Amino acid sequence: MSNPLEHALEKGLFATRWLLAPMYVGLVAGLGVVLVKFFLELWHLITEFSLESEADEITVAILSLIDIALLGNLIVIVIFAGYENFVSKMEAAEGNTDRPSWMGHVDFSGLKMKLIGSLVAISVILLLKDFVALDSKGGEADYTSIAWRIGLHFTFVLSGLLFAVMDYWGAKRQVLLATAHDAHPDVEDAELDRITP
Repeated sequence: MSNPLEHALEKGLFATRWLLAPMYVGLVAGLGVVLVKFFLELWHLITEFSLESEADEITVAILSLIDIALLGNLIVIVIFAGYENFVSKMEAAEGNTDRPSWMGHVDFSGLKMKLIGSLVAISVILLLKDFVALDSKGGEADYTSIAWRIGLHFTFVLSGLLFAVMDYWGAKRQVLLATAHDAHPDVEDAELDRITP
């Protein structure tokens, strides 16, 4: 039996996870700001539209809307998965038919992959927007800015690949450890951990 001081310390440390809850509420406020920005962009698209509008102008405006929607998706993923992984299960969503299928199934590793996937998608939209705008202007381009965006995009892609490889290796290692433990139940876990690649 653990001593009362240790139990109180562990209980207090466990309760600190609730310090994250206000951050997720703050992200909800941020999502509200993104919603306002989305409708401002949509209003701008509608009021500026005319039959003389170039296809490139409309494409850039639509890409801006997609970019903002992807940012909103990213915020929702962080709120839901972060809250469920680090604070508490969302009991209000249990049994609800509208509950996203990934809720409750995305661990920290899955959250990283969803985040990097969203960042890559947003980066692609921004690059596409730059190139469409560049083509429609037909003038001088800021090649330094474009090069930085391309470099950042490839950094996101490379990070995603590295995360995927590390997750694959981690999962494979866990399977190997479980198999080794089943084959040699008398050997200590620490010893299996040392000899398993």
